Amino acid sequence: MKRPIISLTSDFGVQSPGIGNMEGVIAGIAPDAHVIHLMHGIPDFDIRIGARVIETAQYLPIGFHVCVVDPGVGSQRKAIIIKVKRGDFLIGPDNGVLIPSIDFLGGFEKCVQITNPKLMIQPVSPIFHGRHIFAPAATHLANGVSIDEFGPQINFDQLVKGPYQNATAKNNKIFAEVININKFGSLNLNILHKTWDEFNVKLGQKIMLTFGKQEIRMAHVETFSQVGVGQSLILKDDYGRVEVAINLGDFAKKFKIKIGQTCTIYI
Repeated sequence: MKRPIISLTSDFGVQSPGIGNMEGVIAGIAPDAHVIHLMHGIPDFDIRIGARVIETAQYLPIGFHVCVVDPGVGSQRKAIIIKVKRGDFLIGPDNGVLIPSIDFLGGFEKCVQITNPKLMIQPVSPIFHGRHIFAPAATHLANGVSIDEFGPQINFDQLVKGPYQNATAKNNKIFAEVININKFGSLNLNILHKTWDEFNVKLGQKIMLTFGKQEIRMAHVETFSQVGVGQSLILKDDYGRVEVAINLGDFAKKFKIKIGQTCTIYI
């Protein structure tokens, strides 16, 4: 029998015993499940970067993906399960963190609120839903419990919107947003590969990016080494969006770019 895949993502940091606690809950309910720790170093409470990380579940096997970036834990925010058309289940808080990944996993199919106390670890901690609600939910789903057993259905338009939308193109321009800055200082933009392809920029072609009053010209390339050391570039990133970088340099530091900034791209 194929082992179910459960992935865990959080902003706990490696020093937290909460990570082991969640894996322990999973082991107690479904000892045959294979746990993948996707990332636990998301900046504190950063739903935007959490959403970006969960998008990368597209490269994991079909499974049950838990995200605990949950600054509203204990409030009126809902605990939810989203089923997507690829066959995965996304489990976490209804704060928008799960929404962007839906596009990468085949599209929305169904959502329920987790309310069934029989499928939680009791007594439920008011401040650690990852251990008491989300990890158990993923594990019961992996054991074959129907999504309908967890609670009432929620329409997609009732869910909290994602922390960013996909970029749009208009009049030969793309209006984009910085959704992540990686450890190398490269920017990940909210532009899907599909949108970039439709923009029809040729490899090697120079294009302009504007960040406020800054205008930065750079080449469209396939990989970093196709420009000289210290030169700016734009390319398709390795997770389905578009990246802006400096070859062997820190773009964000050089141009003082922050997550959430907008930019306009044109030829």
